[in-house]
This record gives sequence, C-alpha cells and structure tokens, in this order.
Amino acid sequence: MSEDLPIRKIIHVDMDAFYASVEQMDNPDLKGKPIAVGGGGKRGVVNAASYEARKFGVKSAMAGNLAAKLCPGLIFVRPNFERYTEISKKIRAIFYEYTDLVEPLSLDEAYLDVTNNKKGNPSASLIAKDIRERIFNEIGLTASAGISINKFIAKVASDYNKPNGQKTVNPEEVTNFLEQLDIRKFYGVGKVTAEKMYQKGIFTGLDLKQKSLEYLDENFGKSGRYYYHIVRGVQNSEVKPNRIRKSLAAERTFSENLSSEIFMLEKLERIADEVSKRLAKSKVAGKTVTLKIKYSDFSLQTRSKTLPYYMSDKSIILETAKDLLYQETLNNSVRLLGISMSNLNTEANKKIEEKSVSVQLKFEF
Repeated sequence: MSEDLPIRKIIHVDMDAFYASVEQMDNPDLKGKPIAVGGGGKRGVVNAASYEARKFGVKSAMAGNLAAKLCPGLIFVRPNFERYTEISKKIRAIFYEYTDLVEPLSLDEAYLDVTNNKKGNPSASLIAKDIRERIFNEIGLTASAGISINKFIAKVASDYNKPNGQKTVNPEEVTNFLEQLDIRKFYGVGKVTAEKMYQKGIFTGLDLKQKSLEYLDENFGKSGRYYYHIVRGVQNSEVKPNRIRKSLAAERTFSENLSSEIFMLEKLERIADEVSKRLAKSKVAGKTVTLKIKYSDFSLQTRSKTLPYYMSDKSIILETAKDLLYQETLNNSVRLLGISMSNLNTEANKKIEEKSVSVQLKFEF
C-alpha cells in the first residue's frame, strides 16, 4: 500500500425529518403529532413526514391522498421553503466553524471533510457529536451523522441510528461493515437492479464482493466497475465545497389532466418564467432544454434540444419548450409538465475524475 494515498475523515450530517421538524419547532401545537409537509388533495404530494407520521408508513414523494388513508388524523402543512433555507444557512454556518470543506447535498444534508479541521480535533466522531449538540442547542433541531473514511460509507452510516444519533465506521471495520450491508443500501442499486442482483444470488455486500470485475461488467454494464470498487471501500471522491450544478428545473402538477397542447401553453409560460428566474438567481445559463411530461397513467416522457449557445432568457426557453411539446403527439392526457436546463456554463470543460484508495488505514476516528 502506498503511503502517499490520501487519508480522509468524512462526516455526513443529515437533519432528522427536516421540513417537518422545522414546522413542529415553529408551531408547538404540531409537536408530537403526525404531520406531512405538502399537499393532501387529489394531486398533492408529501414533501416530508414527521416521525410520528412515518410510523404509519407515510413518506416523502407519496401521494397525499394515500398518506391520509395510511395515517388517520394526518395534518398537512404547506411547505415554507424560505424558512427552510433560512434554517439551513444557520446550520451550514456551524459546519464552517469546523472546516471549509463542506459539500451541501440539499438543504438538510452535507458532507464535511474534517481530516484537517479548524478545531485541531483528531477525532471525527467527537466533532460530529459536537456539531449535532450545537445544532440542537442553538437552533432547536436534531441531526444524525455518519463518520468514516469516504463519502459513501459515511452516508450509509448516517442512517443507522436515526433520529438524533450517529455511527462511526472505523477503518478497520470497513470490510466487515460493507460485507454485511444489504445490497439495497448500496447507492446506485435501485429496485430494478436489486431485483436483478437477487436473481443472481447477490443479497449482501459479501455476495457482491465474490463476483469478479469481468462478471459485474458483463451483467451490469458501466455500473459494474463502480459496484466492484465500492464494496471494497474504494472511493476517493473528494468533498467538493463548490459543487458544480448540473441542471436547474421547475415543474407543475395540474389539478385536472390536460388533454390538448393548446391548454398547456399557458402552463409552460409560467414554468419557463420560473426557470428563467432561477437561472438569473444562480447566475448561470444553459444550452440544453428538456421538457418533462408525466401522463395521467403516470408514465414519464422527456424530450430534449441542445442549442449552439448558452441561454437564460424566458422567451427562448419557452419557444424551445413549445417546439419540444409539438415535436410528437401526446400519448395521453397530461398531469405534470416540467422544464429543465442542463449543459450549464458552470460546468463547461470540467471533468471529475475518481481515483481509488485502499481502505486499510490506521488513524484515530
């Protein structure tokens, strides 16, 4: 093993039921009650659920009417993203007191590289504990954390002792931890891939580890190499403080299905306006416009067009989206439309390269 390989101490901090917890914090009457942030109507979708609601099977991305059936007495709360963003900024300010290597994944979770931290604390576990205590004492919310040698293991570990807990996977524990891990816990293994792995006798990390690189390449294509390395704890993806935004989007679900393109034009104009505003706020522009269409039978279709120049103007985005809408006949009535911009000028000519790193590292966690 080369001694020049990087040694990292990575923390993944994940807020507990963030949106719902903020609502319960701001409104004491909601504490201890099952709440869902989002809509409860026929077309409503749950953005987040409190732990009291999760006991009934309510979870994010679930249809509001189904959530209401699962949990009698479920309280629906309209989301307040300005408030969530405000709280998220306060949480990140705490992170930055420990390290500048903070990579936010969303408003409620982030990676921190505390290998060389501002506190001079050699223990990543103690730093995670300190951060969680400060979030609770200064903001009033609970957070969970995972600590290990790379981002993948830290993220998996943060889910082990939720809510309000943490788990450390020390270097010498990595091999055993990954071998015992349910294959569904490996990021990149969705329902379809998991079913395929089950059919091939792969149920745990150990089962996966016993497959050769050639076997995984043959059966899982480009992902095969990723599975081969990740089950061996090999991941050298750095914590990136300035994550490159890959796309920006806006979408709308309609209260009634739309059956004609003519009725969709007004909706598209509003969506294009929102996308344009978000591009301006982020100070970016893009070349590729993608139109997302979800039909009444929940089937999904996307249509894309790439222009030879960067754009952020509403009128150009709208005209391109219109062209995509009329590109071919609709399969059914439409329940959702969305527009996304990708191929942004923030990521031009930037390529991220991952290098492997051995897991048998010895240092204090």
